[in-house]
Amino acid sequence: MERNLALRDFGRTGFTITPIGLGTWAIGGGGWAFGWGPQDDERSVEAIRRACELGVDWIDTAPVYGLGHAEEVVRKGVAGLDRRPRIFTKVGFRWGADRRTVNSLKADSIREEVKASRKRLGVDTIDLVQVHWPQPESDIEEGWRTLAELKDQGVVRHIGVSNFNVAQMERAAAIAPVETLQPEYSLVHPDAEQEILPYARTHRIGVIAYGPMGYGLLTGAITAERVARMPSDDWRRRDDEFKEPRLSRHIALARLLADIGKQHGGRSSAEVALAWVLANPAVTGAIAGGRSAEQVDGFAGAMSLRLTPEDLERVQTFRAEHP
Repeated sequence: MERNLALRDFGRTGFTITPIGLGTWAIGGGGWAFGWGPQDDERSVEAIRRACELGVDWIDTAPVYGLGHAEEVVRKGVAGLDRRPRIFTKVGFRWGADRRTVNSLKADSIREEVKASRKRLGVDTIDLVQVHWPQPESDIEEGWRTLAELKDQGVVRHIGVSNFNVAQMERAAAIAPVETLQPEYSLVHPDAEQEILPYARTHRIGVIAYGPMGYGLLTGAITAERVARMPSDDWRRRDDEFKEPRLSRHIALARLLADIGKQHGGRSSAEVALAWVLANPAVTGAIAGGRSAEQVDGFAGAMSLRLTPEDLERVQTFRAEHP
């Protein structure tokens, strides 16, 4: 794949980024409430290196992914690379000795998290730190003010939010500009297109969408049998989207995306799902999770895939007929 990929302006950060970034939620492994089951760290490192080889220039992670483990794997994955990708992480989602997670936006907690992330990632300055969830909501101002202070101190380069609604972004913006937003956005979860994405576009907020392939549902690899074989600590087994009647709807949608992909030289359904997200003018980039080099190869082509108006209309017709 060519390295001279078209880059996109990431809001007002001054960064330009590739349309696809590598997500690391799954490579954190299991053993916590939202884990994806056991993972192979060597294959995860290979996924990171393969993504960078194909031109991906940013990685999204979080301390809570594997309770610190994903950030450690990212450090191993980028070690020694000639071109190190930018690394985006988060704050506000912590855990204790019992591995139970808790949300905190208290100033001291955020400072501790950023310090720990810098150590795990092996960096002095983090490119982007995002508030993972606006919880507890009463502490949004304290958490955002603390991140703004860390940016002023040069500990982080840019600050953003994740999972915030418009009203919550307005509260944060009253203290310091919201530079980036990470919403859930896909053909499985499209609600962000109603208010959140238009707001971001109007206010020049850089958007990196998570879950663009529906956590595997839109890749063509998910079947009822595969869901039944998922590890007991894979959070998807508990999710309604992976149960009937929703599961059959998503499998049919994945078949449609695969058919569209055939019209573009045999692109995968995963690539079409990503391209659909990237077609929204408010979206800067999409976060694609990969746990192996093979998975990365299966979606990286989305960086150069442009859907036609006819493609988008076929998808819209399916959505209207299968809400």
